[in-house]
Amino acid sequence: MGAIQIVLDTNVLVAALRSSKGASHHLLRLIDSGNFQLNISVPLVLEYEASAKRLTSLSSRDVDAVIDYICAVSRPQKIHYLWRPILSDPQDDMVLELAVAGGCGVIVTYNKSDFAQAHGFGIQILTPKDFLKEIGGLP
Repeated sequence: MGAIQIVLDTNVLVAALRSSKGASHHLLRLIDSGNFQLNISVPLVLEYEASAKRLTSLSSRDVDAVIDYICAVSRPQKIHYLWRPILSDPQDDMVLELAVAGGCGVIVTYNKSDFAQAHGFGIQILTPKDFLKEIGGLP
């Protein structure tokens, strides 16, 4: 059986880059562990980059290196069907559409309530800590 297919919401990536403590940073360190497969799309990568450069103290060069690494180890998806509007935030719709296109079982986010309608697609909404518990990845 293959790795669990997931999408990381931008808030998880930003939290991981702002602090080396906590579940989001630990999850980011595990993205090439084989326990799960991160899915990305061009719009999500652009959001990752813009948010990380705006909301963290990392240099532009360091953010670029992290984004390049994420792109190298992730499974790219093209979005052929837009489900909008389903969620209250269009940025969240983008994450949900990626999860559907990638056949993902999980969206990892700190904003679980924003993705309440994702359950209709058979997608679990988990915090980084809950996802790490599920895959046995807690230190």
